[in-house]
Amino acid sequence: MFESIAACALVAALFSGSSGSWLETRPIAPPAASQVETASTKVLHCGGLLAVPGQEPLRRMTVVVRGDRIVDVREGYVTEIDGAATPVDVIDLRDAFVLPGLIDCHTHLTGQSVPVQERIRRTLQETEAHAAIDGVVYAERTLMAGFTTVRNVGSQGSTGLALRDRIASGMIPGPRMLVSGPSVTVTGGHGDWTNSISPVLRPERGPETMTADGPDEVRKAVRARVREGVDLIKITATGGVLSMTAAGVDQQFFQDELDAIVEAANRMGRKVAAHAHGADGIKSALRAGVSSIEHGTYLDDEAIALFVETGAYLVPTIHAGKYVVEKAQVDGYYPPEIRSKAAAVGPLMQAALGRAYRGGVKLAFGTDVGVGAHGTNALEFVYMHEAGVTPADCLVSATVNAADLCGIGDQVGTLEPGKLADIIAVRANPLQDLTALQDVPFVMKAGTVYKGEF
Repeated sequence: MFESIAACALVAALFSGSSGSWLETRPIAPPAASQVETASTKVLHCGGLLAVPGQEPLRRMTVVVRGDRIVDVREGYVTEIDGAATPVDVIDLRDAFVLPGLIDCHTHLTGQSVPVQERIRRTLQETEAHAAIDGVVYAERTLMAGFTTVRNVGSQGSTGLALRDRIASGMIPGPRMLVSGPSVTVTGGHGDWTNSISPVLRPERGPETMTADGPDEVRKAVRARVREGVDLIKITATGGVLSMTAAGVDQQFFQDELDAIVEAANRMGRKVAAHAHGADGIKSALRAGVSSIEHGTYLDDEAIALFVETGAYLVPTIHAGKYVVEKAQVDGYYPPEIRSKAAAVGPLMQAALGRAYRGGVKLAFGTDVGVGAHGTNALEFVYMHEAGVTPADCLVSATVNAADLCGIGDQVGTLEPGKLADIIAVRANPLQDLTALQDVPFVMKAGTVYKGEF
């Protein structure tokens, strides 16, 4: 008892005098000493520059970076900078094409797809600690691929939150993360990772990771995740491909449950991302007011009209569709209930994106890596273009639109004064060849160069 009183006193002392919630006021620790360049000024000489995706690229430009921010974008190759507190560091990208750091709105950095037998072994023998360590490797791999920000929409327990915070502190390299924690799902639904596990082995779970049934339970599930510190809420509005159950991919939450989730999340200042394949679930989630639909495989004309009416984004994730189709052809990789869903759903995702794009639906780039391999995120650009999306709109989806969906458009997504210096460079103009984004030799995040191979 006395230990509990002492612990409460310590917590009270730590947070005394603060205003608002800890999530809203917690300081971001400075980068590790090896990464700090106090008030340093860097000038990037850019042969080609796409400062604002959606606008025309520029030639022979200089981007001036001081600390973690862009302070100026100038014509020509400038080296003399007024007010520079330290010697100017000139970064020669005159033979490169420079653009904002990319944003992937659908990742799972603490895991990656494995064959079914290995999946069962990990479920029975490993802990969240293993996933956290995996996340360190996958986060760096993602950053080195040119993705400086991600939405991590589904991870075990607190692993995604811990990874986010350690990256933000500068302790480990990785993209800026917005994290949902575990998805809110119905009992036995997609996202209930205890599907197919013997009741003898099924663990007891708290509300921050629980499944939820009925309006009251889903409200509690949302609030519990907010208490844990999530940046957004992820729900599984329909069944999914990789859940260990033959429950299909149609709607699983009832409309009153979806309405309660969105209302509870919005009251707590969080957006809702809805995994949804079946048309009924897509439309019900849009009517409830979600900010994005992930996948959208079976969308129809009514769904497209609802997207346009509500302003919600589609996050296509064709990358995952291609991957599951490939693995469904490998004997023993998936159990029968997953293999049949993968073969049916995967081939339809690219065409669904094409219909949505032609119908005027807003697109935010997302891959679902963790299903496919981390670091191969840029394959999605090629798949999007094959579906009819122009290269310019592909890049907008991964910068301007993605930043808007994440709620950080005032910080990232374009290369303009006052924004964070998230900058990448590639060897060719991706507006002419999107495959150029599959090899990113230069990566800067918040003013720190993590990769510089030019």
